[in-house]
Amino acid sequence: MKKRLTYVSPLQLGIVLAVLYGVISLIIVPFLILGAIFGHAGFGAVFAIFFPVIYAAVGFIGGVITAFVYNLVAKWTGGVEFVTSDTP
Repeated sequence: MKKRLTYVSPLQLGIVLAVLYGVISLIIVPFLILGAIFGHAGFGAVFAIFFPVIYAAVGFIGGVITAFVYNLVAKWTGGVEFVTSDTP
């Protein structure tokens, strides 16, 4: 069955992307810390501490902007069409 995605809640998408980017950054941070330790870069270690917060904030802002722009474009084009199926 075909369906159309004609609206995305900007705040909800922002929250989802903030959490998603926050989790991804927690995977990246250990590598930043290792690089700071072996590269003797004190700034790198400080940056690694704030990286998850910064990355999540950027994800939130990006998600809100993306949803807003998508909703404008969806009004003109009808939105993204996708197919769903029922599973037992």
